[in-house]
Amino acid sequence: MTGTALDLFAGRVRDSWGALTSELIDTCSAHLAELLRAPQTEAWLADLCLERPESRELYRDPVHGFVLLAHTEAEGRYRVPHDHGESWVIYGVLHGEMEMGTYDRFEEKGEGTRLVKRGSPRVRPGDVQVYLPGDIHDTRCVSGPAIQFRFTARDLRLDTRMVRYADAGGVWVASA
Repeated sequence: MTGTALDLFAGRVRDSWGALTSELIDTCSAHLAELLRAPQTEAWLADLCLERPESRELYRDPVHGFVLLAHTEAEGRYRVPHDHGESWVIYGVLHGEMEMGTYDRFEEKGEGTRLVKRGSPRVRPGDVQVYLPGDIHDTRCVSGPAIQFRFTARDLRLDTRMVRYADAGGVWVASA
């Protein structure tokens, strides 16, 4: 198979696509990690690194619907805790460093949903981080600008089950 690293990534993921399993997550994670090692002399990657767009769609599979996006995050940029609804996502960092906090959700009678932070792993160039359906996380760019890839099982704009959370006096609650 010939083509750019992006073409190879899309073809390899397409060839291995199927139901959500540990094997599929491992395979897609490995393919994304390999894409992060692509030569920056490839035109698509050189343009991405030069232009640093806030968001750019790199690939959308016409049959399976998975999507690969690139995001540039300014140092200090924070995205509140959220899940990805029924979808799953794999982040990969190309440049910079991201902190990705993970949370558990608890229902307290009379008080609604609360989040408790479990940890905040640092995701560095070449690293990938997986979030399965229902997993809650936030992101903060701690060294930037950071360029990260976000691989999703489907177009997240179409998922009405995604939940974002808001800080209500030091307690994270589901936002309307």
